Amino acid sequence: MASKLTLQLIKAAKPRADRYTLWDSDLKGFGLRVNSDGSKSYALKYLFEGRQRWHTIGKHGSPWTPDTARTEALRLLAQARAGIDPEEAKREGARADLTVTELCDLYIAAARRGEVLTKFDEPKKASTLATDESRILRHIKPLLGRKRVRSVTADDIERFLHDAAAGKTALNEKTGLRGRAIVEGGRGAATRTVGLLGGIFTFAVRRKLRPDNPVQGVQRFKDKRNERYLSTPEMARFGAVLAASEAAWRAHEEAVAAWTAAGRTGRAPKLQADALNPSATNAVRLLLLTGMRKSEVINLQWHQIDAEHGYLRLPTSKSGAKSVPVGETVLAFLAGLPRLAGNPYVFPGQIAGRPFVNLGKIWERMRERAGLEDVRLHDLRHSFGATSASSGNSLLLLGSILGHRDPKTTQRYAHLARDPVRTAADQVSGLIATALDTTVSETDVLRPVSPLARSSRRSTRSRRPPR
Repeated sequence: MASKLTLQLIKAAKPRADRYTLWDSDLKGFGLRVNSDGSKSYALKYLFEGRQRWHTIGKHGSPWTPDTARTEALRLLAQARAGIDPEEAKREGARADLTVTELCDLYIAAARRGEVLTKFDEPKKASTLATDESRILRHIKPLLGRKRVRSVTADDIERFLHDAAAGKTALNEKTGLRGRAIVEGGRGAATRTVGLLGGIFTFAVRRKLRPDNPVQGVQRFKDKRNERYLSTPEMARFGAVLAASEAAWRAHEEAVAAWTAAGRTGRAPKLQADALNPSATNAVRLLLLTGMRKSEVINLQWHQIDAEHGYLRLPTSKSGAKSVPVGETVLAFLAGLPRLAGNPYVFPGQIAGRPFVNLGKIWERMRERAGLEDVRLHDLRHSFGATSASSGNSLLLLGSILGHRDPKTTQRYAHLARDPVRTAADQVSGLIATALDTTVSETDVLRPVSPLARSSRRSTRSRRPPR
């Protein structure tokens, strides 16, 4: 039975196993919902366009009392009679108040649930999500985070692009015990972050958080991704560093073995500066030999090596599960690596059963010794692609080796590939150049013939009797 909602009645309402509603006798459809956990909320049940709707006014307590909530219910009923759905108006108000920071949080949460798909119609991988989160944290939130989603314009996006390119979000701060975040900005970072913003606002349009995407039509900088390739002499310099490290490590192991055999008397042999962890040097060598990504090499396990058919069967990668073709050179190299009992990884780390994790730091020492401080680990993959393209392999074949799902990705090596038209032209030029350089005798040189002599010869041929 309905009773007028009062503070005394509400205070006396006790929770039950299931949620129930105390209806107000003064205003039809207005009531108090009592939840099983003891919380209480004012609500309104109403009809809109022939359908029953519920609208939560708010939790009992400041500012909502029986009287203020009843007044609000009257306003909502008047709104419904005027043709405006109170619940939809509430959602519209929430959308209007949503900030870019809150939108980014919704986007990342949806991506983690697999609701944001890539252009290959697959959920984003953890590594891609980590990159997205970093760009959101370091660039988007500092520059656009406080703006309302519905108020963002193309001018705001263009301003963001130029501010990020100019280094307005640059920082250098400590993260954790040993980590450090270094954000420099630049045109490449700005362009890629605006690309991410385009995806975030597409998500907002799908969720009806705004009617359009303000990123569309904004002209971005050309994304000149780092295309550093190692030349043959530079590869030789890295080879020398690898060889020196491997030799120093073997010498250290022999010294430790001799020291152990002698009863460990005296000081233990000291590791030489040239000696780098073999898991790191072997991983770098495989990066160069295969063009694989760092994560693919580091996480490679012994059972994934299909020596019979010449493939490395990777269950996951940036482009999904893939098989990396390898030849006898790589298979022989892998066969010669030691196996650590109880560790399934080809490049084991210091922790039992785990892969090697400090490749980045050791790489910095390697490239410094080689005098090539500008070379990144990922440039080894580019160098493999460049070597393949310049040796005559087709871009289609190269894309298959590198595991590119989008042919556009392989186009970065197009300018290095051998052009068959140029090759043919070069062959013809070579033949003619050879002929021009050929030494001939004086009697073989053709002498010019006068027009009179040429005419006389034709007359002579015409007077000859037929045979």
